[in-house]
Amino acid sequence: MKKIELYQIDAFTDQLFGGNPACVVPLESRLPDSLLLKITNENAVPETAFFVPEGEAFSLRWFTPEHEMDLCGHATLATAHVLKTLLNYPNDKIIFNSKSGPLEVKIVDEQYTLNFPSRKPEPAVLPEIISKSLNKQPKEVLKSRDYMLVYDNEQDIRDLVPDREILNQINLEPGGIIITAKGDKVDFVSRFFVPQASIFEDPVTGSAHCSLIPYWAEKLAKTEMSALQLSDRIGKLQCINAGDRVLISGTAKTYSAGFFFID
Repeated sequence: MKKIELYQIDAFTDQLFGGNPACVVPLESRLPDSLLLKITNENAVPETAFFVPEGEAFSLRWFTPEHEMDLCGHATLATAHVLKTLLNYPNDKIIFNSKSGPLEVKIVDEQYTLNFPSRKPEPAVLPEIISKSLNKQPKEVLKSRDYMLVYDNEQDIRDLVPDREILNQINLEPGGIIITAKGDKVDFVSRFFVPQASIFEDPVTGSAHCSLIPYWAEKLAKTEMSALQLSDRIGKLQCINAGDRVLISGTAKTYSAGFFFID
């Protein structure tokens, strides 16, 4: 039996049981994809991150219980938190090599800043099945990886109740559906839904902000913005639009540390 470390981190929050939970698994070498997916299913959190040392950087992959993701913000933040606070990584800058290219995380005090690619959304036509699932229609529809539906105000975002049974008739893998509006006390708010996923509403979605940030930077004529993801767990994010990149900052809390065993 092989013994492997496992950490569970709440990301984009300063409180336990807030933000988005991610499991982080340090590996000495790569494991088969089929095994990574089984481990992720056993963990039963929105994302599990697996990292392997790769020279002065780390190879990083993210899995949901259903499939591998092309980009994940909260699990990247969680991995940086594990390296810095639990595994005593000496530097305040960490480079991860990923499916979305090199990703840099800078650490100042307890704040982690992710340097991610910008994915500016473009105007799009809303598929009829998504429209049918909504109890209120958006005023604007855009798309990058994800569909992004823009509403009039924060209360619209809080009140929206998508029909999961209808949405589960489609598969947007690896994307989902962002709903967003200007915030009451922050610059913008959002929620994120994933048809056919075991976790239908993602608590905090860093990768969705790769589209949210360039959109709201243009609408609000601002470079630096604050954001909330209005799930039950609430996510807090500080955002900077930096041209072809976006900077997404947040904090994290360690929930658990332990081991699991594989044959």
